[in-house]
Amino acid sequence: MRIPRVYSPELLSGRTEVVLDEAASRHLVKVLRLQPGRPLVLFDGSGGEYSAELLETGKRARVRLGDFSAEDRQSPLALTLAIGISRGDRFDWVVQKATELGVAEIQPLFTERCEVKLAGERLQKKLGHWRQIAASACEQCQRNRLPLIAEPQKLTSYLQRAAADLKLVLHHRAELDLRQLEQQRGAPDSALLLVGPEGGLSEVEIEGALAQGFMPMRLGPRVLRTETAPVAALSVLQFQWGDL
Repeated sequence: MRIPRVYSPELLSGRTEVVLDEAASRHLVKVLRLQPGRPLVLFDGSGGEYSAELLETGKRARVRLGDFSAEDRQSPLALTLAIGISRGDRFDWVVQKATELGVAEIQPLFTERCEVKLAGERLQKKLGHWRQIAASACEQCQRNRLPLIAEPQKLTSYLQRAAADLKLVLHHRAELDLRQLEQQRGAPDSALLLVGPEGGLSEVEIEGALAQGFMPMRLGPRVLRTETAPVAALSVLQFQWGDL
């Protein structure tokens, strides 16, 4: 029997009772139709998880926490995905899949070809939406540490502070591919992957990334969409130096 996993935005402490928020309660009671006595797993995103038991259903379900397990399921490769914000639900999909693939941080970027305009209350609402997608993905994939979904910023500003052992910018006309990259260097502890939005990064943006120590890399002979490229690249990086 699969035990449902529930993310709690509140810090948890073992052997206590917890009242879940309305969204989590609705999912357990209305969608999964769980009854009191059903075992659960709760985690707060800071690492580790608790066994739990559903005590009471309703608008705000109540659970009792049990033993703590320090299991994290974190990749040994600290991965950051910096990516231009795309239209529609493409970016939602990227956040979900990048979380499942074990990224430590996602940095949304405003680039020259980014057609999404976000500011003020709308930006904060969208940021909260992405963070909820990441939390739901952690529930599904059994991660116990939430990735950091950073505040969106301009690419030009981000490049000034971007740091990692290995910094890569995807560019379909680059000569270097991941197979060659593995042969040229040892295993990094951290890697940063820079990906453009629809239409890709401009030549000026790519030159700016190269000036900050990024290496241009291609993913084979085909041009991939903005939502496909990061999933492919993250998968290969995790296979080479992470935990896939």
